[in-house]
Amino acid sequence: MKMTLDIPDYSPETGVVLKWENDAEIKVSNVDGEVLIEANADGLTSLANHLLNLAQTAVPSGAHIHLDEHNSLEDGSSDLIITKQ
Repeated sequence: MKMTLDIPDYSPETGVVLKWENDAEIKVSNVDGEVLIEANADGLTSLANHLLNLAQTAVPSGAHIHLDEHNSLEDGSSDLIITKQ
């Protein structure tokens, strides 16, 4: 299987631009000290896109994506912060 993703170009003016699949569903939980990410196919594809987005050479260290139940995750989710070193 081959999948093609459209990764938005990074620029200092716009920062990291997230591209979401239409029906993305993602829930993040902390279960006995372990992080559990549950997602449908569109949610997993969206997360893959976000990770590749942060991996761009032009994205500076310290850039991050902060997801929570108020801006992209399912109700009751724990916050998820992904930071580029």
